[in-house]
Amino acid sequence: MPRIARRISSTGVYHVMLRGINKQDIFLDEHDMKKFLKELKRTKELYGYELYSYCLMPNHVHLQIKDLKNCLGKIMQSLAISYSTYFNLKYERVGHLFQNRYLSKTVETERYLLELQRYVHQNPEKAGICKTEEYRWSSYQDYIKNRGITDCEFILNKLTDNELDKIEKFIEYNKIKTESSNLLEFELLKRVSDDEALIIIKEVLEIDNIKEIQKYNKKYRDKMLKKLNGIVGISTSQISRITGIPRTIIKR
Repeated sequence: MPRIARRISSTGVYHVMLRGINKQDIFLDEHDMKKFLKELKRTKELYGYELYSYCLMPNHVHLQIKDLKNCLGKIMQSLAISYSTYFNLKYERVGHLFQNRYLSKTVETERYLLELQRYVHQNPEKAGICKTEEYRWSSYQDYIKNRGITDCEFILNKLTDNELDKIEKFIEYNKIKTESSNLLEFELLKRVSDDEALIIIKEVLEIDNIKEIQKYNKKYRDKMLKKLNGIVGISTSQISRITGIPRTIIKR
């Protein structure tokens, strides 16, 4: 996919998201979760970045990363390719697993740094899966048990200077409910380029030549067009340009 312009963080810290193409699940069992964490550990060792929080959700992943070598693109490319290869082989599928290349947002202030890790950890609770402290597939337990792949000390030191109170302060801070806001709510409706949209549409419709849809009878064509309705980041105008079908038909 084409490179998406990325704003450079003055702190080196980013909120990064990988999500399944067309909101599809990217983890189907706990072995998939373990494999992703294994690849996360591998890329940490390879590229030397720090990981302040993570959360694996059924169809997306949140990461809070400090990119020490200005190589976030390589980090995410390596992570996405290695996991996608594993997933496609395991489930006998082909094509892209993730929507877009990845999405990232800079973390410029200490307040956002702390609120972000709380937001990441509270994802399962917000989704109605379970309480924050009960979820197995986030970095929350790394902080509580002082083990795992998360670099916990950086966040803990921001909460308190008292070594004996760090875990208690972390628990207290993460009990505060994080309300959705422009500061924390990740941009999920990001527009994609026509080249990216073409790849996504081909995968959703399972066809190689997108112009073939113009030859379908009306009933089947409309059935195919309905599959494209609501794809994140793709507009009616883009679908019209890519398929060659008038916008009025697509909107109807």
